[in-house]
Amino acid sequence: MADNDQESKTEEPTEKKVRDAIERGKIPVSREASIFASMAALMAIQMFLIGQGVQQLTPTLRSFLDDPAGFPLGTGADALNLLTMVGLEALRFLVPLVVILAVFGLAASLLQNAPSLVLDRIMPDLSRVSPLGGWSRLFGSQGLIEFGKSLFKLATVTIVVAFVLRSSEAKAFEAMYTDPVALPEMILNIAMRIVSAICIATIVLVAVDLAWARFHWRRELRMTRQEIKDEHKQAEGDPLIKARLRSLARDRSRQRMIASASRATLVIANPTHFAIALRYQREENPAPIVVAKGMDVIALKIREVAEQNRIPVIENKALARALYEAVQVDQVIPAEFFRPVAEIIYFLQSKQAPRTEKVQ
Repeated sequence: MADNDQESKTEEPTEKKVRDAIERGKIPVSREASIFASMAALMAIQMFLIGQGVQQLTPTLRSFLDDPAGFPLGTGADALNLLTMVGLEALRFLVPLVVILAVFGLAASLLQNAPSLVLDRIMPDLSRVSPLGGWSRLFGSQGLIEFGKSLFKLATVTIVVAFVLRSSEAKAFEAMYTDPVALPEMILNIAMRIVSAICIATIVLVAVDLAWARFHWRRELRMTRQEIKDEHKQAEGDPLIKARLRSLARDRSRQRMIASASRATLVIANPTHFAIALRYQREENPAPIVVAKGMDVIALKIREVAEQNRIPVIENKALARALYEAVQVDQVIPAEFFRPVAEIIYFLQSKQAPRTEKVQ
């Protein structure tokens, strides 16, 4: 089932999907890079710290072994002083080693990904201790890949160690007849050669694992076409909902406009296709204002409101159509319509025309 789901994910992940994965702490990480960093740290320790640290620690151990009676242990305070001295010497030797290991380990992590605090990663997750989940991880595709890498590492380390030990076989036999003081240096040299050879041999594995970690991460983030559509809907809004909201907004706007028609002074109609409701009061505006306009059903509704409020309706096809196309609601009519509209207003005021008139 999981393989089928993965096969259906044919689209590359979107920027949002990648960003969300990083925020959740799901980032590409190469375990081999961390192991390589540890081996490199060990090599640096062998080259720069072991010899000097041993030389500093040797006088204390020598004095302790050569003259154990020189360290009184008669009281608890004496024992505490001895333990404190030994502990401080051990810390002087171990702290630089731990610091080097920590620095190399942090560098291996920081060079792969930027640091981030993700609390979800440390929250308890029962699926991690599920036997079924553990079985699928062990024998799944990722488990087989990890098993292959482990076999490669085991084979590489075995070959490298065997080669180095075989090349150092003559020195090992010579050490049987040399001064014992030279043994530590010889062992250190052999250990450095082994660690150096392992580091060189695993560089290829680390490079391949880094590339595979990125590829596998992107592959796991792939999306289906439906997921991309759903994400687009979430980002832009559902088109159906947006269309419904626009429709509701238009309906409310029409209702307000039709209600404003009751404030009109006259309505110019054509006779059922267009209707323009104008309001003209000298003390309000110097020219008529369109308070409502519409065509077909809206035009009939405007005329109905006008009849209910005893507002004159003037039928002038050409003027109604021209006004409908030239002016918007709540705007003053253009100057080219001043004369014909003024004539209608004058006609209504002087003749006291009935509610519906035809003006040619």
